[in-house]
Amino acid sequence: MKKISSGVVHKMPADLKKVLTSFPKARAAWEDLTPLARNEWICWVEFPKKQETRDDHVKRTAEELMEGKRRPCCWIGCIHRTDKKIGPSIRGILNRRR
Repeated sequence: MKKISSGVVHKMPADLKKVLTSFPKARAAWEDLTPLARNEWICWVEFPKKQETRDDHVKRTAEELMEGKRRPCCWIGCIHRTDKKIGPSIRGILNRRR
């Protein structure tokens, strides 16, 4: 089986890989994304602190890819990228979460 592509900063987590492997349509959509878009999905999956929320994000990633979505809805964006500065609006959101 061909390797599943990762993101720019984030590597493919095992739980997401398992789901994408189970749904060929989701996997095809995944491979059609840019590395930056894949990075956003992976970060969105890894961001939750609770396992049940993470599990939901993994499931929703496959579902939303099959629906044609290319980025996670309502996601502030990956805060782990070092190649771009975090904008003031995102910084404000992150400060409120602390």
